[in-house]
Amino acid sequence: MLIEKILIANRGEIACRVIKTCRRLGISTVAVYSDADAEALHVAMADAAVNIGPAPARESYLVMEKIIDAAKKTGADAIHPGYGFLAENEDFAKACAKAGLVFIGPPASAIAAMGGKSDAKALMEKAGVPLVPGYHGDKQDEKFLKAEAKKIGYPVLIKASAGGGGKGMRVVESEKDFAEALAGAKREAKAGFGDDHVLIEKYLASPRHVEIQVFADTKGNAVYLFERDCSIQRRHQKVLEEAPAPGLSEATRRKMGEAAVAAAKAIDYVGAGTVEFLLDAKENFYFMEMNTRLQVEHPVTELITQTDLVEEQIRVAEGETLSFTQDGLGIHGHAIEVRLYAEDPANNFLPGAGRIECLQFPRGADNVRVDTGVRESASGKDVISIHYDPMIAKIIAWGEDRAAAIANLKSALDETLVAGPKTNIVFLRRLLASEDFAAAKLSTGFIAAHEKELLPPKQPVEDIGFVLAALDLFIRREDRSFKGDMADWESPWRSLVNWRLEGHATDEYVFRDGDREVKVSVTPQGDYHAEPEVVMPDSRRTRVTVYSPAYVDMDFSVVIDGTAYTGVTLRDGARITLLRPGHNDEFTYLDPLGYDEAEEEGDGKLTAPMPGKVVAVRVDLGAAVKKGQPLVIVEAMKMEHTVIAPADGVVEAIHAAVGDQVHEKYELISIK
Repeated sequence: MLIEKILIANRGEIACRVIKTCRRLGISTVAVYSDADAEALHVAMADAAVNIGPAPARESYLVMEKIIDAAKKTGADAIHPGYGFLAENEDFAKACAKAGLVFIGPPASAIAAMGGKSDAKALMEKAGVPLVPGYHGDKQDEKFLKAEAKKIGYPVLIKASAGGGGKGMRVVESEKDFAEALAGAKREAKAGFGDDHVLIEKYLASPRHVEIQVFADTKGNAVYLFERDCSIQRRHQKVLEEAPAPGLSEATRRKMGEAAVAAAKAIDYVGAGTVEFLLDAKENFYFMEMNTRLQVEHPVTELITQTDLVEEQIRVAEGETLSFTQDGLGIHGHAIEVRLYAEDPANNFLPGAGRIECLQFPRGADNVRVDTGVRESASGKDVISIHYDPMIAKIIAWGEDRAAAIANLKSALDETLVAGPKTNIVFLRRLLASEDFAAAKLSTGFIAAHEKELLPPKQPVEDIGFVLAALDLFIRREDRSFKGDMADWESPWRSLVNWRLEGHATDEYVFRDGDREVKVSVTPQGDYHAEPEVVMPDSRRTRVTVYSPAYVDMDFSVVIDGTAYTGVTLRDGARITLLRPGHNDEFTYLDPLGYDEAEEEGDGKLTAPMPGKVVAVRVDLGAAVKKGQPLVIVEAMKMEHTVIAPADGVVEAIHAAVGDQVHEKYELISIK
């Protein structure tokens, strides 16, 4: 049969990605969405859309009955699960088949075989695939697992058996930390995957994480589309992926590929899948797990193999033979992907949420691809929700070789402007600029080993940043009454500058960056003030040419001393966010007509670092606490974050209980 309509049981960039491929193939699409996603990009892109419930995933995207019902009501032939949510749920695959719907993914039996990390490792052990030493059995009581960890030898890795993405995972350095780490891993596993079963492995300190993309059809054909290096991670979650893996020998590439294909054939796999390995310095590899779905990082494989894996998924689901053979596949150039997240790298990569105030991607750049599920447009601004993964976009660059791919990705990130919630874009720029990254000295411990380089103290804003902010504020004030009607252009009331007889008054703008105050003066010249005179922070005078007034768009473009500058300035009260290629600056505008918006937080007030759910309160009223002691655990986006005591003291008040949903900066505990 030919699939004519596909329901996409997911959201965000993967839903948008599937819709684009379906459009090209002439297949109509149905989006599902929660209350939080009613205005989301994937909903706007699809041919039809169905609301499936409240914002929490467990009440919407994870309710398979609602998704099956939506498919039936809209006449869909098939369901594409994307990745995450129900993509690796064998019961969902069975439910699709029972409802007469094509599940665009592997058979339920293959999902079951690899769905549990413990069972998958046992299967691979029988198949002769090397494993990391560990315990993968069913006994789950704390005393037994602690004994197994001691037998394996510290450090060990506790890992959720039913999931991935770093959720339900803890590195334990010593026996005294085991109990708390186990409890935390089990809570996260239960919240993220509905199953608190864990396994324990020997923790390899600095291996590389290399995975093999496999693809199989219903005719018994299976191939590998080479490898991806996913070693750059934080909190066991991938930040950057590239293909092919730098420095990997052809012999090892072939051995890993053949092992991955053997694993797929052992479980009668169909469709796209990924077999993940740890690789040591001597190119010994150890099986980690198999993801029975498309991966977030699949674009780098598509770029180096010149394939469309989503299209291939659909064709295989229709019963077609694979469109490529192993001998026909080759590696063309190099591709690198970074994940642009709403998170705060300076605060242990704390996930963020909030409205996107500005979002501009590279425009017309060669060899650059952007996969995203959000936008900032005239029709409205999307929100990064606390209920889902905080990824904003994947930015991918291709080059003839690795150096060219890095250069193209650097340019792409410099041209990417984003504001609203805190993001990791400056961190990503530093990562690509790292000499060790350029030299391909990769390991899963890369970020920790380069922490000082990648996460330095806040750098002072360059003087040119204050000048650009002053010019933008000047232009906006001058032209804010102009609405585009040229009949108003000659009106004496159009301009709101400080007009003076026999000339123009000088505007002074004072900014604060940390402990430093900087002043910039702007004096209009001529009738239209397109070439004002500016007194720079270093007291130097210069004439400036303004090319793009702020009332046309949020962009501005000026020429200062022969150098062109472009950017976007956003103002939120006293806070100024200045975005320009390669820079994301934040500082304070000391508006003489404004007011001090600084929020002073009293001593001893512990607040929620982000919106989320309180899952544990570890202290009682009146208890004495020590600096650094864990007091409250808040869960957001299925990850746990511990709020610790900032100093020694006594608990005066507890304002939150387990189960409470709290907003950012909500006062959790007061300490005297």
